[in-house]
Amino acid sequence: MSYTLHEVNSPARHRQFLAVPQRLHGYRPQYIGPLDNEIEVVFDPQKNPNLATGEAIRWVLLDAEGIAVGRVAAFLNREAVDVKNPDLPTGGLGFFEAPNDPAAARHLFDAGRAWLAARGMQAMDGPINFGERDRFWGVLIDGFEWEPNYGMFWHPPYYQQLFEDYGFQVYFKQYTCARPVLTELHPSFAQRLEKFEADARYRFDYGRKADPEKLAQDFHHVYNLAWGRHAGVKPMNLDQARDLVREMKPVLDERLLAFAYCDDEPVAFFLSLPELNQIFKHVGRRLDLLGKVRFLWQQWRYGRSHDKKMLGIIYGVVPAHQGTGLDSALILDAQKRFISGGYTDIEMNWIGDFNPRMLVTTRSIGAKIRKTHATYRFLFDRDRPFERSPIIR
Repeated sequence: MSYTLHEVNSPARHRQFLAVPQRLHGYRPQYIGPLDNEIEVVFDPQKNPNLATGEAIRWVLLDAEGIAVGRVAAFLNREAVDVKNPDLPTGGLGFFEAPNDPAAARHLFDAGRAWLAARGMQAMDGPINFGERDRFWGVLIDGFEWEPNYGMFWHPPYYQQLFEDYGFQVYFKQYTCARPVLTELHPSFAQRLEKFEADARYRFDYGRKADPEKLAQDFHHVYNLAWGRHAGVKPMNLDQARDLVREMKPVLDERLLAFAYCDDEPVAFFLSLPELNQIFKHVGRRLDLLGKVRFLWQQWRYGRSHDKKMLGIIYGVVPAHQGTGLDSALILDAQKRFISGGYTDIEMNWIGDFNPRMLVTTRSIGAKIRKTHATYRFLFDRDRPFERSPIIR
């Protein structure tokens, strides 16, 4: 099979880029594709702040008949830690899709490699997003029978082989853990909840959509203390937290926004969303006027279901309260609201194998690995020793 590579620089090429995943995987019963607008925003300088200090490029791969059968993007943000690393400046490769043909994959990988090398990079990570790690990150290598969660791609098994045959090595694995909401928790959870309920300084509550400013401030406070100092995670300013709450407000379920307070200071959260792909799979790729009408109808139907899936987005405890058992108490208190809301299944946003403490926490609540993704790294100097992502201590 012969292929030609074309830069995405016209409306027709944009449409081809967006259509490739559906063409390759649309017949699979477990496939749910991303929304077109959520892909396009990644490459829009008006909407992606990374493009203020970086650049991105996209290609589509056409077969001999002129049909788009593959795609890829390459990008770098000159202010990113990996890009600025003097020992190994590393760019990104993402949105990879290809047929089961190593020749097709080579065309796409070679294009990204050459483009990044010309800009001084010595390695590339992929498949990753030109943005935060919470979406479009990693290639699925296990759990192919499950539908993807919102913000994640579904990939066929042969993608792993395409990456590894080219020379990519696993930089870290990403585990999506799941559990039935009704799973009985260890008796120690109840003991810890009783302890904190008996202490007048502590209270457990949930975020309220009617007070978005407080929700944004509480989230911002816990997030920066619990997560802002981790490698690969940027601290968040309050305006960003406000924007996030405003964007997510239409799909929030207050019962899934669990907070713990000590002397009225927010000190822990466990924040989840209704699993939006269970709605979007009935809507399609385009959130145009008709798509929005379909979404509102499906959201209304789903909200009244008593067999719903939720997606655990983020969990965190500020350092001063870590190791006290507050996390266990918060989870048990929140479980009551999850059940009352008709939620029967929960999947947690992926956890990297570089974060063993968080994996221990998920196991403690009876969650098991359901899906595994991998983030790969390719070293341009093939004789250079490879090192995996460092463990969070």
